[in-house]
Amino acid sequence: MTLYKRLQITSYLAPNWFEFYQAIAAYLGRVLKLEFQLQQAEQDPLEDPLLFQDKIDLAFICGLPLIRYSQIISHQLQTLVAPVMESLRYGNSPIYYADVIVNAHSNIKKFTDLAGKTFCYNDPGSNSGYNLLCHRLIQEEDPQNFFGKTVQSNFHQRSIRWVVEGLADCAAIDSVVLEQELNKSPELSQHLRVVEVLGPAPMPPLVVAQHLGVSLIEQMQLALLQPDAELQKVMAQFGVRRFASVKLADYQILNQIYRDRSCVSLP
Repeated sequence: MTLYKRLQITSYLAPNWFEFYQAIAAYLGRVLKLEFQLQQAEQDPLEDPLLFQDKIDLAFICGLPLIRYSQIISHQLQTLVAPVMESLRYGNSPIYYADVIVNAHSNIKKFTDLAGKTFCYNDPGSNSGYNLLCHRLIQEEDPQNFFGKTVQSNFHQRSIRWVVEGLADCAAIDSVVLEQELNKSPELSQHLRVVEVLGPAPMPPLVVAQHLGVSLIEQMQLALLQPDAELQKVMAQFGVRRFASVKLADYQILNQIYRDRSCVSLP
């Protein structure tokens, strides 16, 4: 019998998926007879003292900060599962893309048209919002000065709004976050156009602290690989087909991309 009665889950991902993470927490609580306390992080995982103090039991986290964190503190976090999306573009694999969006009413038709424009990003630690875009800029003649201006929004949803409102010309958005926003607000599709698709990249995983022990970790993974009808209903609402087991090594490619684009640091 586990010694744990309440487990702390933190989401470092976009808030528009928080309801999905709540459903996962509730499901694990039902199956394991434990209480799960879920919270939305207020800071980057690489700056979160609770993570560095090993006080977070599970986390929904972007693959890039995960792999970078694991190089600072190894053997603390273990990947559990990652969602596999229903849409055909994901090929029944735990992957996602970064969709580069512009205002549909602009004259921007392709990536090279973005030269000299204003780019907004959620944060510089984001794989979809920043890392993949910087890697794409390596193909351009003067990547460091490709954009006329860059601004930080702190959230994918805010980046989307800024592009719609004309406060920025473009943004790179996590494809599953963008799809969720379009599901919630279909009218957005009239105001946005995707001009470039970056990736694929391994899907942000649910990770677990190894201090929970092998037995409990295995129970969690098995439970998520065999979700009950209640969780499956929420999965369907978010376009999730299933969960797939993933390994930390699956995310090493993101660190390689991060190193390759190290010559590009947007102002």
